[in-house]
Amino acid sequence: MRVLPVGDDALLVEVSSPARAEALHAELLRRRAAGLLTAGEIVPGARTVLLDGVADPARLTAELTAVRIPPAPGRSPEAVRLPVRYDGPDLADVAAHWGVAEREVADIHAATDFRVAFCGFAPGFGYLTGLPARYAVPRRDTPRTAVPAGAVALAGPYTGVYPSASPGGWQLIGSTDAVLWDQARVPAALLAPGTRVRFVPVGGDLPGGSRTGAV
Repeated sequence: MRVLPVGDDALLVEVSSPARAEALHAELLRRRAAGLLTAGEIVPGARTVLLDGVADPARLTAELTAVRIPPAPGRSPEAVRLPVRYDGPDLADVAAHWGVAEREVADIHAATDFRVAFCGFAPGFGYLTGLPARYAVPRRDTPRTAVPAGAVALAGPYTGVYPSASPGGWQLIGSTDAVLWDQARVPAALLAPGTRVRFVPVGGDLPGGSRTGAV
């Protein structure tokens, strides 16, 4: 673990893996809730956790370097369920990379229990973990100049849903009508770090003749 100062009242904690970052984030949230830690924001990244609004960075740095990071707690039984049409333009490429039929991409993806590891890239965009390492896929060689809002995509070990239209280089396997970011909603983001997510296939015929419906 490495703790770096950021400005006058923030610290960036670097750890060795996404799993360690997730566990550290959970432990720091627990400590703040118990009144053992004062921080305005605790923001996880892929292998980092940022603590902003720290009253005494030097003291907290010493505490963090000695902290024992327990495993992340078990997942909450509640999950956000996102209806998805597995109709993305990169579905065939992902199937080929996985070595399965196109309809099996939907089966595998929808059977996975995802968790938001961290957020970034755009307001409301969550980086979801849960797929086994063998299903990691590379980003596209040439990013698209426009990806529609609601596109369900894969890149590396992550799944994500584009909350708004934007350029992007992830592999698009489906689409959802769920609103990921709504400034009129409290909170505006549908997904937050630690949230469980399940994708529910809906409507139409999947490639290969498999038909799905709302679950």
